[in-house]
Amino acid sequence: MFEDINHSGDGGLYAELLQNRAFQGVTPGTSAALTAWTAVGGGQISVIKDSGPVSSALPNSLQFIVPSTATSSVGFKNTGYWGMKVQQGLTYKASFYAKLPSASSLSGSITVSLVGSSGQVLASGTISGLTTAWKQYQLSLTATASGANANNAFQLTVDGAQNRGKTINFSMFSLFPPTFKNRANGMRTDIAQPLADIKPSFFRFPGGNNIEGQSIATFWNWTNTIGPLVNRPGRPGDWGYYNTDGLGLLEYLNFCEDTGMEPIMAVYAGYSLDGSSVPQADINKYVQHAINQINFVIGDASTNQYAAMRSQYGHPTPFKLEYVEIGNEDFFREDTYQAYRWAAFKNGIQAAFPQLKLISTASYGLKLSPAPSFIDLHVYQTPEWFIQNNEIYKSRSAYPLTGPHILEGEFAVTATNSSCLYGPISCGRLDFPSLRGSVAEATFMAGLERDSNLVFGACYAPLLQNINSAQWTPDLVSFDATNTILSTSYYVQQMFSANRGDTILVTTASTPQNPLFWVVSKNSQTKQVFVKLTNTGTQASALTLNFTDLTIGSSGQATVLTNSNYNAKNTPQAPRTVVPTTSTITAGKQFTYNVPAQSVVVLALTYA
Repeated sequence: MFEDINHSGDGGLYAELLQNRAFQGVTPGTSAALTAWTAVGGGQISVIKDSGPVSSALPNSLQFIVPSTATSSVGFKNTGYWGMKVQQGLTYKASFYAKLPSASSLSGSITVSLVGSSGQVLASGTISGLTTAWKQYQLSLTATASGANANNAFQLTVDGAQNRGKTINFSMFSLFPPTFKNRANGMRTDIAQPLADIKPSFFRFPGGNNIEGQSIATFWNWTNTIGPLVNRPGRPGDWGYYNTDGLGLLEYLNFCEDTGMEPIMAVYAGYSLDGSSVPQADINKYVQHAINQINFVIGDASTNQYAAMRSQYGHPTPFKLEYVEIGNEDFFREDTYQAYRWAAFKNGIQAAFPQLKLISTASYGLKLSPAPSFIDLHVYQTPEWFIQNNEIYKSRSAYPLTGPHILEGEFAVTATNSSCLYGPISCGRLDFPSLRGSVAEATFMAGLERDSNLVFGACYAPLLQNINSAQWTPDLVSFDATNTILSTSYYVQQMFSANRGDTILVTTASTPQNPLFWVVSKNSQTKQVFVKLTNTGTQASALTLNFTDLTIGSSGQATVLTNSNYNAKNTPQAPRTVVPTTSTITAGKQFTYNVPAQSVVVLALTYA
């Protein structure tokens, strides 16, 4: 599950290295408008509301003035999102728009550099030819050395002595390292690759809360997230910082294709986080907005204007799309969701796209008309809750197996006690996933897999966290400018996802479930059997498995996630405290396996 929280998009998965690159959502003339930007060599910089902006979407510009007393190189720099990684041998794609606000000429050229913390030039190039009209300048910067740390910067300078008193306006800066699958405007490789390594089935986006907006006026409007970056105004994000929307609808869809994921795409359903709902008299225009969004994704480019835009931006053929989510957590305004919003979206979208599976986001027991066939449920709880509720959809009458098919769209152990599920870390909330919590999550996931006739998908949330700006913890993958930290819960997700069968098997075992829990499946294509085990207890426990209907190979592989410290975590200071280990085991039609205390185990077997 992905949304731009914890700078997981801007400053995270989205590979753009420059923070505040286009001065979106800032107040001109203030110091805050210059976040991440500083002057170099006595240059004067300020953010102005440009009388002739580069585009209507980006009204602000950076105005640079060379002091009248300048005698040497002057300019300005951007320090990125709490640092910037520069690596020897890599080529960085830089660009910006610039113009001279008055009829004058620039003497010499603008030097564009990547510089280290001590001022060492790591990469450099020049551009020239500025005029009084906006023009985009692009260049490639190949690093001849690596930065000693993350304290590197993107820098522009001119010869001060030759250009005293001159002014240059700049807009829409950008700096990209090599990206995942070499996508233009793409993803950060060291974050994207671990996500791909999970072998995920789907990507739920763009939220989460981030689709709803703090008000109706600021909901996630997909039309503002496509096309040239210079035409994307951005929006106030829902987690305390402005979203550039450089990571937009098309980028999400391309990322799904590049990783083999199926999109589960949300559409805005007329509810925003301030509690407001679109009035019933106005709801149809938002339904049409959602239909247009879906047409952009799967429409016929020869007959539909929005599908034609997709083709224009480089993807002529439709993307794959099976599931569309109507809103997010609409149990917060179930009155309007039940009264008219669900029906308007369900009926409108279904009429236009009868093949799509539409997901409700209200409470499970809410009576909706038309009745939903799919529902998204969220749960953040303690380890004990996840263990005790590992058969929640089988044991509770509130979740009959004949009911709607369920997407467990957000789940995670967030605290060690129920009073701190949404509280501060000092109260017991987790800063990073712990082994104890991850074992409990795996126990819950085993139950979801056993009940996969009802539960069609599940995803840990949130997905990503920049450790310098976290609004929510814990998260699956954490990172800073140079490092990526894979959590204990990440490895659980990877172990479960990479070892999937197509049929759940009924097995007999030597002990009832608890504190050992398991689910067994077979993959009829690869002729493999997967036994997913958890031990939630504090002692190792032996489990004897009997396969009465299959001839199991004499050996197999065991992948084990455990640690003697049940509260151990992978942190920035110790990122590999708990990692899986793999070994060969003796197997067969009947065999015993000793499950370590507080562990997650996947046994991969073969059958004839």
